[in-house]
Amino acid sequence: MPLGLRVKKKKARSTDVSKLMEGEPIAQSAWNAQSLPLELQPKPKLVFHTQLAHGSSTGTVEGFSNIQELYTKIAQAFDISPSEILYCTLSTPKIDMERLLGAQIGLEDLIFAHVKGTQKEVNVHKSEDALGLTITDNGAGYAFIKKIKYGSLMDSVKNVCVGDHIEEINGQNIVGWRHFDVAKMLRELQKDQTFSLKLIEPKKAFEIQPRSGGGKTTVGKITSGKGTLRLRSKGPATVEELPSEIDEKAIQKVDYFLELYLGIRDIELATTIFEVGKDKLNPDEFAVALDETLGDFAFPDEFVFDVWGTIGDAKQGRLQ
Repeated sequence: MPLGLRVKKKKARSTDVSKLMEGEPIAQSAWNAQSLPLELQPKPKLVFHTQLAHGSSTGTVEGFSNIQELYTKIAQAFDISPSEILYCTLSTPKIDMERLLGAQIGLEDLIFAHVKGTQKEVNVHKSEDALGLTITDNGAGYAFIKKIKYGSLMDSVKNVCVGDHIEEINGQNIVGWRHFDVAKMLRELQKDQTFSLKLIEPKKAFEIQPRSGGGKTTVGKITSGKGTLRLRSKGPATVEELPSEIDEKAIQKVDYFLELYLGIRDIELATTIFEVGKDKLNPDEFAVALDETLGDFAFPDEFVFDVWGTIGDAKQGRLQ
């Protein structure tokens, strides 16, 4: 459903000009907004349409600047708790990991909220060093499975599915953990030991969802709209142009390196890393900036080297 843009009009009063300077629109009949300087012109509100992925009527959300605020708005639209929302997909109700909502929303995207469904617990014997899981999170404290490698140890555990929220590992509640911390804990589980996972799968409609990420990943565009709303942890959301084709390929490759070296997929983190490196002159300068900006991740040297190579290829237009 296309995005609706609307301007709320207020009755003209003597205080209209001061309200306009605060960003509040006024009636065109009371003031010719187009004659004002650009920074004083009223901005239309962005209104997005939303549904619950397992089935619901269509609601609208507006006036949010980050993921937490968006979840709160969606919850209000459907009279549920924000804590019920596991994650959102854009323009599809399916559990499609290539259409996950990150920190960018296409201006024509319909937002589908996936909410908590069945809770389940599985015991897994770690017979191999690698589990074959790729972890991501929803930006509000819920880590979940983004990919299960075909033929891996976890692919043989049929009750574990892509899209499942990981609530506990070996009885330890991990709600509120970032995805890289969850992935690290899973990597560090001892081999030849049995561990337990408490999972919550999203509610589903009648359609059967795929349980595994499969062997071949289909990479789609980061957003489908002609523009994108960029959500920020601090400050207001901004409307931006979509990345160029070359930049988008580079960001997707950085995302691949995140999975290869850290076991996570996070297109927004990949975008941030790419943006950090775009204006750096050499790999040492990039490494320092990356440490200052995202030092908590403790990226290995191999990751930094490969990402710098990708950024260089993007600058030279060599990415295929």
